[in-house]
Amino acid sequence: MDKEYPRISFKNRINNVKDEAEKMGQMVMETHRSAITLLNDYDEKIADEVVEKSKKIDQAAFDLERRCIKFIAVEQPVAGDLMFIESTIRVSSHMKRIGYLAANIADLSVLIKDVSVPDKLMEDLQYMADYVQMMLSKGFYAFLNQNLDTAKELRNDDDKVDDLFDSILEQVTDNMFEDKENINQTINLIFIARFLERIADRAVDIGRRTIFMMTFKKPKN
Repeated sequence: MDKEYPRISFKNRINNVKDEAEKMGQMVMETHRSAITLLNDYDEKIADEVVEKSKKIDQAAFDLERRCIKFIAVEQPVAGDLMFIESTIRVSSHMKRIGYLAANIADLSVLIKDVSVPDKLMEDLQYMADYVQMMLSKGFYAFLNQNLDTAKELRNDDDKVDDLFDSILEQVTDNMFEDKENINQTINLIFIARFLERIADRAVDIGRRTIFMMTFKKPKN
């Protein structure tokens, strides 16, 4: 029985790290989901909640990093376990940044709520936001479940997001020439699309980290 105790303790502690990472990931996805609902239906209360949750995500990332460092110091993991713990620290950093990007979207959404935006442009922006949400979920659970195939898909997903950004940029530029009175408000659509693109990039980085964690090889660009 005594010989089994250290192994059980190790397993419990690494599971605790995974549980904390999952809680943080769910908080990030919920925060992003709330932020993108503001694009078509602005709600000041929800916008404030997104900003507050981004701060909680920041604290959660700090707590998770501290837990991981303590785990390394106490348990001295090797091989795959060490790679997972070290990768969790890196992934938590990406998730923290995604939380603040979601807050940026929430802050800008109030500036477009009264702007007349062409239906096609708003549809594409919403589609981009939903697609990034899918990538965020895919990237995080690929990491948590160590799913190599799913992690590899994110590179192609990112190409789709880049195409959507280019299309939105072109549409916003055309609209600015047609509606010169609202240029200052309309340009915020570009900033929102850029923040969405950066979130997609973070999801790709999580996927790349998953690939490295599982193969010990640098992912192909």
